[in-house]
This record gives sequence, structure tokens and C-alpha cells, in this order.
Amino acid sequence: MGGAPRTTVWDMDPHTQAKHELLKTYLGGWFPILSTYNGRIVFLDGFAGPGRYKGGQPGSPLIALETLLDHSYFPSMTQREFLFIFCEPHKGRADNLRAELQDLVQRRAPWPKNVKFDVIDDDFEGTARSILATLATQKANLAPTFAFVDPFGVSGLPMEVLANLMAFDRCELFVNYMVNPVVRFATAENIDDCLKGLFGTTEFLKAPAQGREKFLHDLYERQLKDVCKFSFVRSFGMKNKTGNTIYYLFYGTRSLKGLEIMKDAMWKIDPGGGYRFSDRLAGQDILFTEEDLIPGPLRNALASRFKNTTVTIAQIEEFVLVETPYRKAHIRKQALTPMEKARTITVKRPGRSGFPPGTTVTF
Repeated sequence: MGGAPRTTVWDMDPHTQAKHELLKTYLGGWFPILSTYNGRIVFLDGFAGPGRYKGGQPGSPLIALETLLDHSYFPSMTQREFLFIFCEPHKGRADNLRAELQDLVQRRAPWPKNVKFDVIDDDFEGTARSILATLATQKANLAPTFAFVDPFGVSGLPMEVLANLMAFDRCELFVNYMVNPVVRFATAENIDDCLKGLFGTTEFLKAPAQGREKFLHDLYERQLKDVCKFSFVRSFGMKNKTGNTIYYLFYGTRSLKGLEIMKDAMWKIDPGGGYRFSDRLAGQDILFTEEDLIPGPLRNALASRFKNTTVTIAQIEEFVLVETPYRKAHIRKQALTPMEKARTITVKRPGRSGFPPGTTVTF
């Protein structure tokens, strides 16, 4: 179900490049952090594609590999094993991807022995079930894994499979949730089995005519938290020129640091061409552009959440990261400093200025 291309190779959509830039930026922060504490790290690309677009732009498999190889920390990661798993059931695309990967190996010779990759001739669901079966047989755990699941529609990524695969410690999910097919068919009753798999429940049938997109978005977010057991789930909407949301990128993690890296990456990417990443806070759209940053909703959220209480700067940082679209970097300059000047908050700090660790704020 969905708009999968019929050709082996196709043109890149304008907003796809922004998605790939986001992936590259996040992996640039993820690889060194995970490699500090783990001997093996896995990148799983659930819908890998042919490796390169018609215009010559690299696909997600090449982006992921080269992000690691070009990383300034890579020379210090030689004692860590990196495994890249690329799922591609379409024979022509899988063959094309293998050719692109071999070309990369030749261009980057000598290829590092600690970087391995495998193209699996199966879809994401089949590959995930196979991995889980192998782990169960071996009574083993999955190494820290970043799963990039970027489908063309709504099939092939059942919630049950995501939950089982992501049940292991230090596993993270970055999944593309396509808005149009979900909203269009949620109550049409012709792809109910597919949507039941996607959501892991039949609650999507309760989606109202008014506010359907938000209802279904919130349901998917709730399922990622409740079924996949992610401590933190954030979504980022890609809006087109007319202000309509094309898709949401859902990020699930159990790491507050991971959430911080993903948010920083999101604010750094400018899709261009009229496209914008966005999120919502108290019913208001927040566009992820520093030039158009609106600090009012952040200040209001802080004032509302911490009204008549005294909290630490660490508590404020966690709230902003987890519950709002904003970055930690926005807290001081965009919120606390002007609020202190306006005398709407009282600050006790260990030093003479700023908001260093140990600072408390009374709202």
C-alpha cells in the first residue's frame, strides 16, 4: 500500500534531501557516543532502495556509511565493529545497491576491517523477524541499533515488529509516517488490516472527521511509547509550500542525550524550496528555523509548567527537551534571560551571571 516507484532508480523528491541531511547530522553525533561504550553498533535501513537517485544523489545506505568513514572520530573507533544492514526486496534495486557499495569500497580502499555491510533481499518486516528469530535461538541481545524505517506507504512496518526489535537496550527508531494514506483510509475500511498492523490497534477506526490527522498522529505517538516502550518520542512534520504536512518523522529513544542530538539536528536543517520542518506547542505551529524562531510559546510553556515553584536548571532543560519543540540552546537566550529582565522569574546562581549547573529558578 503506497506510492512505491515502479522503476529501479527514480528522481529524488525535494523534501527527501532534507530527510537525508537530518539522518547524516544525527548519525554524526550518534556514532561517537555509542562507540564509546559499546563494542558493536548496528545501522538498519529498512527500505534501502538502489543506493543512488537518477540525479546522482546518494541514498541513505551511502550516506550512513560515508558519515561514519568521514567522521573525525573514526580513527579512534577502530576497536569497534560497525554493521550496516540494508533491506531491499526488489532485485533490480538490490543489485544496483550492491554495485554502488562495491564502488564505494573501491573508492575508499583500503576498506576498514571493522566496517561491515550486508544487503538483504527481503523487506524490513521479513528481515526484522529473521533477526529476532536468530537472537531467540542464540539467546542473545541485539547490539545497540539505529533503525531507519522510511517506507513509501503504510505497509511493511507493523507495530508489533517494531516493538520486538526495539525492545533491546540502546535501540532507537527513526520512522517516516506518511500522512495522506493514513488520513485518507483510516475509516474507509478497505485497508484495515494494514492500518491495524501499522498502529498495533484498531483505535484508528475511531478517528473523527474533524481533527483526523491529529488524532491519528497522537495515536501513533502513543503506541510508540506504550508498545515499543520508548521513554521519549518526538515527531517532526514536513510541511510543503501550502502548509500541508506531507509526513511526520517519528523518533523514539530511551536516551535523553539522543533526543538532544536529534533536536539539534532538526533545527540545523533547512529543507529549502518552501518546505519546513515543524512541531506544535499548545496548539501553535513552531517552525524549525532559527530565523523565524518565536520565543513566546517557550516562555509561556515554562511559566505554565513551573508556576509558583522553584526548579533547577537541569529540570528546565529536561522539560524543554522532552515536552516542547525547542532546543536546550534556546532556553537561556530566548526564555530565561528576558524573563529575568522582566522580573517574571527569580534566579539564584552559583556565579555572577548565566545559568550554570546549580542554578535554581523560581517562577
